[in-house]
Amino acid sequence: MQPVLFGLFLSMYLVVVLGNLLIILAVNSDSHLLTPMYFFLSNLSLADTGFISTTVPKMLINIQTHSRVISYVGCLTQMSLFSIFGCMDDMLLTAMAYDRYVAICHPLQYAVIMNPRLCGFLVYVCFLVSLLDSQLHNLIALQFIYFRNVEIANFFCDPSQLLDLSCTNTLTNKIVMYFTGAIFGFFPVSGILFSYYKIVFSILNIPSSGGMYKAFSTCGSHLSVVCLFYGTGLAVYLGSAVSSSPKKGMVASVMYNVVTPMMNPFIYSMRNRDIKSALWRLHSRMV
Repeated sequence: MQPVLFGLFLSMYLVVVLGNLLIILAVNSDSHLLTPMYFFLSNLSLADTGFISTTVPKMLINIQTHSRVISYVGCLTQMSLFSIFGCMDDMLLTAMAYDRYVAICHPLQYAVIMNPRLCGFLVYVCFLVSLLDSQLHNLIALQFIYFRNVEIANFFCDPSQLLDLSCTNTLTNKIVMYFTGAIFGFFPVSGILFSYYKIVFSILNIPSSGGMYKAFSTCGSHLSVVCLFYGTGLAVYLGSAVSSSPKKGMVASVMYNVVTPMMNPFIYSMRNRDIKSALWRLHSRMV
């Protein structure tokens, strides 16, 4: 099965990288897409590319060389980058929800509120928060005594599994893990839910059905990505807490780490006329 798995994951990885690079090129080469929504989308595509690149290339090397070994430094580096890009995805989806809230609930003030300075500041804050999350994970992991020949029941250095290897100060480690989960999970989810709560009530007050559909269609792609991202993420961590089966945990991890980033370019390109038009204009210029 290894040649089949190698071809499958290599194809999925190339689809993710090429799809996200096309979105980034389309957004940055088309003047019609120089808006806050597509600015956040290009940063989300960049984060998705980094997210999948922290795990899949190493997995492909392991399959090709028939070796499942990773160095201690390499494992910590992979965990750190995984935390940064995963949290970056989380925070950018929250910023995009706020952008949709302002666009629908305060359309006349949208250009003033979502100015380029605020958009750049929000992306900068997303990066700083993601870096803080990564360093908190590293702070726990670096307390471990140097270990050899440790097996992790996954295809990458999953932070939740790696931090469970500690035999000392487990209570402190769990407190820090739950604290970071609450800060970097609860608050973004709360922000997204609050934004869509306001959006739904604003859309329901629109008198015409055509206006309601047009307003909600601008949120369709973002809402689909949010459901896919948090749905698979919850399946990974709730599934690992309920079930002790390593195979189920790895399948859920593949869905979260590979399938979700692969679906994002399809969702935004197929459900978005502006992206499709920009890609067509980009293709026409290249031809």
